[in-house]
Amino acid sequence: MEHFSNIDFNAIKGFICDMDGVIYHGNHILPGVREFIKWMQDEKKEYLFLTNNSGYTPRELNQKLARMGLDVSEEHFYTSALATAAFLKQQAPGCSVFAIGEAGLLNALYDAGMTMNDVNPDFVIVGEGRTYSLDTLTKATNLVMGGAKLIGANSDVSGPIENGIAPACGALIAPIEIATGKKAYFCGKPNPLMMRTGLRKLGCHSAEAVMIGDRMDTDVISGMESGMSTVLVLSGVSTRETLSTYAYRPSMVLDGVGDIPGLARKKKV
Repeated sequence: MEHFSNIDFNAIKGFICDMDGVIYHGNHILPGVREFIKWMQDEKKEYLFLTNNSGYTPRELNQKLARMGLDVSEEHFYTSALATAAFLKQQAPGCSVFAIGEAGLLNALYDAGMTMNDVNPDFVIVGEGRTYSLDTLTKATNLVMGGAKLIGANSDVSGPIENGIAPACGALIAPIEIATGKKAYFCGKPNPLMMRTGLRKLGCHSAEAVMIGDRMDTDVISGMESGMSTVLVLSGVSTRETLSTYAYRPSMVLDGVGDIPGLARKKKV
């Protein structure tokens, strides 16, 4: 455990927390997570689990955690799919889209009033998912060439899986960008729009909130640029060595979220 600046977790009103590498890895809950969630609930903290994975709906995330023995209701989840749908609803209400992705993305788009259109959509939206193929890729490329705007749910190029990594949205959308010469706009972390919406959902000012994540390039930077304290946990992709490769640093480095209740109790004494 290493401290750069001392965050008093008792004084923090809202916690925005990444999921993969922080709460779980694959289908395994990480050490200390149960205690951390219980502490937030006991202390009446506002909290939001934020994920750049666009594949899951909040209900699926609720059930995923339930299978691990954690009871977290749907309103505590916010995904890059929801951020993408919110962005489109604000920018182009009622627009039509060609979407490559899973239920999380498609449900969010439908709920925000979008219609699916594979002939002349306003937007091509790419998330993660098993529907990705050379056919859908070719379709998307030609729709973008025809004038559709290209949107990515998140810019991560890879994500951790049980036995290695899987290509994520940033890598899946790259062929369309290269083939068309058009750059995608990404709605997930580190886009500050996603963080601002998260803070709004919590009813918190950035000075009263902390961002907890395992990645410097999405979690820590998005928290820092939104004016929040930041905690890098070493339970996911980052190591102490990772820190030295970035020009910025988190407020605090911890082994995992399980360290937080103990630090808060120490402060109280």
